[in-house]
Amino acid sequence: MPQRETPAGALDDVDTVTRAVLTASRLLVAVSARSLAAVEERVTLPQFRMLVVLSTRGATKLVALADLLQVAPSTAMRMIDRLIAAGLADRQANPENRRETLLQLTDEGRRTVEDVTARRRAEIAVIVARLTPTQRLALIEALAAFNEAGGEPLASALDEAEPHPLGWAVDVPATRDA
Repeated sequence: MPQRETPAGALDDVDTVTRAVLTASRLLVAVSARSLAAVEERVTLPQFRMLVVLSTRGATKLVALADLLQVAPSTAMRMIDRLIAAGLADRQANPENRRETLLQLTDEGRRTVEDVTARRRAEIAVIVARLTPTQRLALIEALAAFNEAGGEPLASALDEAEPHPLGWAVDVPATRDA
């Protein structure tokens, strides 16, 4: 990558960068909230996070799901019960160990994740389209470095069906439902 000239006084200004990231974070939270507006009567933000994890990982045991969401298993159980009642997730016996239960999305749950993700992607694309090509390149480089420093893998491309939840570094490859 070509080296860019560093503006005077910006070399090690952690506070300035932190404020810029916080501002961008507010914008992204607002975009995410608007993308959830169509489903907010059915799904809370934490429940949507669970749907995205299930979408990314496929059928998952409750304890693993709770660990990925960084919540207690009892909290994850209450969340999944609500999602099952809403028709967005279901339980099934693990075919490899009948004593275990796996949690997975229903078709409606999958559509919900895809619809919300598509709305969020479209709104972000409108914002990005307002940038010049040079600003876009700088943003790609800056966000790639930021994501790498935070341990967050790259979000999926437009033609990939699996959105990645923001805020979780996943170290196990995702599985796809058949």
